[in-house]
Amino acid sequence: MRAAIEEAVAAANSGDVPVGAVLVDAAGTIVGRGRNRRELLQDPTAHAEVEALRDAARHRGAWRLAGLTVYVTLEPCPMCAGALVNARVSRLVYGCTDPKAGAVDTLFTIGRDQRLNHRYEVQGGVLADECAGLLRAFFAPRRKEKADPGR
Repeated sequence: MRAAIEEAVAAANSGDVPVGAVLVDAAGTIVGRGRNRRELLQDPTAHAEVEALRDAARHRGAWRLAGLTVYVTLEPCPMCAGALVNARVSRLVYGCTDPKAGAVDTLFTIGRDQRLNHRYEVQGGVLADECAGLLRAFFAPRRKEKADPGR
């Protein structure tokens, strides 16, 4: 999760929402990295998980990413949770929940839905306070700016 947090910090430093993700193989080797780049790329699909999946697929030379664990700082949204199903990842570990768009525990249970052709193990709450703190620190000045636009 520490490597995912590093990616989240890098996203914040470039002006994007601080969410980071890494994919790790059974030996603990990082085979894919990603961070939010929606603002940087002006791409609505440039979420940390999608970026990390693309990186891991390039690294492995295959889109099927069975046996890999995804570490992400924020609970995945529906798009990303679905991408993890389609990539056939084995496990998801996330930091903090997302009350507005969380799709693996909070609003939906996409990774464990028995109707889907693939499911993955889910573990949430890993370094949750630290992950949530990154988001709060990023959004606090933006909320203050909105509340007092004359400043």
